Amino acid sequence: MSPPAPARPVSPLTALLNSPWTLALVVWLAFFWQLGAVPLYDLDEGAFTEATREMLASGNYITPYRDGAPRYDKPVLIYWLQAASVRLLGFDEFALRLPSALAAALWVLALWRFVREHLDAATATVAGLVMALGLQVALIGKAAVADAVLNLFIALACFDIWRYWCRRQAAGAEVRTGADHWLLARVSLWLGLGFLTKGPVAILFPLLASLLYALTSGGWRTWLEAVLNPRGWLVFLLVAAPWYLAVWMDSGPGFWQGFFLDHNLGRYGGVKHGHAGFPGYYLVMLPIVLLPFTGWFLSLLPMTTRLWADPLDRFLLLWFATVFVVFSFSATKLPHYLVYGITPLFILMARHRWALTRPWLAFAPPLLLFTLLVLLPWLLAPLAGSARRAHEVAQFAAAAQVLDWRYALGAWAALLLVLGLALATPARALGLWQRLVLVGIIQTVLVFGLVVPRVFAVMQAPVREAALVARALDLPTVVFRTSLPSFSVYRQAITPSVEQPRPGQLVFLRIDKLEQLAAAAGDAAVLVPVYQRGPVALVRIATPAAANLTTPLGSP
Repeated sequence: MSPPAPARPVSPLTALLNSPWTLALVVWLAFFWQLGAVPLYDLDEGAFTEATREMLASGNYITPYRDGAPRYDKPVLIYWLQAASVRLLGFDEFALRLPSALAAALWVLALWRFVREHLDAATATVAGLVMALGLQVALIGKAAVADAVLNLFIALACFDIWRYWCRRQAAGAEVRTGADHWLLARVSLWLGLGFLTKGPVAILFPLLASLLYALTSGGWRTWLEAVLNPRGWLVFLLVAAPWYLAVWMDSGPGFWQGFFLDHNLGRYGGVKHGHAGFPGYYLVMLPIVLLPFTGWFLSLLPMTTRLWADPLDRFLLLWFATVFVVFSFSATKLPHYLVYGITPLFILMARHRWALTRPWLAFAPPLLLFTLLVLLPWLLAPLAGSARRAHEVAQFAAAAQVLDWRYALGAWAALLLVLGLALATPARALGLWQRLVLVGIIQTVLVFGLVVPRVFAVMQAPVREAALVARALDLPTVVFRTSLPSFSVYRQAITPSVEQPRPGQLVFLRIDKLEQLAAAAGDAAVLVPVYQRGPVALVRIATPAAANLTTPLGSP
């Protein structure tokens, strides 16, 4: 067993941070504050929400479509949740992101309840704070994609697997109770809902992590009996099978082939959407994903042998290691894949928080992040000099404008606050973990109050504006060699992609595609500029005679 934390007086700050009310406030700050304040981002949010919009418009709640074509990337649950939210609250960014925020809040609640049950209330609250304030968790909790929902179900499944294991160990291998059957049914429910959210990945990690734990603990028979339990399979099939059967009946084998073969096996064996990575990709990304708590995590590494000796710690280590190793061998690599395995790290960090004793290790990662954010306006010039494509040049120019004195003031204030916490005289009221939690609050306010709105103003606000212009013009509108599906969301209409636009059509495209558009339209067509800002443009295709009679709207 892990040694108990050293006895020490509880300071007012520690008591405040251990309060569930503080955790509730942090959950609001991390997942609900600024939820609808910025435009949807492309590619992911645009693709998910356009599929939801078309589901509502068509009344087909079985097969997701994006811009009129079947979308086989993900199963259906996230679209149903977003559609329900939009029905209740109206069609806007807040409603589309609300299911993710609620899922993230429930994810924290599930973690808090589990840790309180198996450790203590104070550790539960600290684990919840660290999780909610972690950079990547907060990002996916505010994104209209499937990941927060998936992580909720993975966590619930793993937590109930551990509960089941503890009950079986306490009661004896031959004794089964109604509570055991209920826990197995719950695990199957979470796996089924996860399978409806993102497919096989929702099953793989809970089962693989629990198998490895069973093998290292001499309980493989208990694991095998649980996996083969017919009641569990019945619950899983009742939850997941109806939709998978319905989508086959609605659209044939297309989803099965596209999702299971292309977007699962194909994504693991080949690179999707250019998201390749080198062999040590996740060794580099893990410290970023865990910010500002990277040093806290690193303080656990010398304790690995001691952690392995404790049953719960070993289960948590195997959960993380399973995700880390499996995705390290995947050809497609993305930072948020790691999130499937960092829930156990937050528990380990909270449980062993007194092992964080080196101030330089605790504060070096967040100080580096905040310093880079302060220096960002000066780093833009050399970065802009390396840009070659027109849309990248335009984005750097726009970024130079939004990183104004307000940004500088906020970034400097945040850096000085973090520096003050780092240099604070050690005292009972300012332990290292308490100070890092305060850094997490500062990071959340800075990132979502200052950084994200400016990034989205550069990258996504022009897409939204172009869509609103196109919607007002009400012309036949197409997309040319550009994948920014939020344009269709804001235009509230399907926007087909074409290779040869015709006269009379309004064309949405990235500005680096303008020369290609002119070549595709041919000499008999005239490109009439309608809108251009930042990386995107709207162009009307006209005949020479029609172009002479038209005054273009121009660009702001």
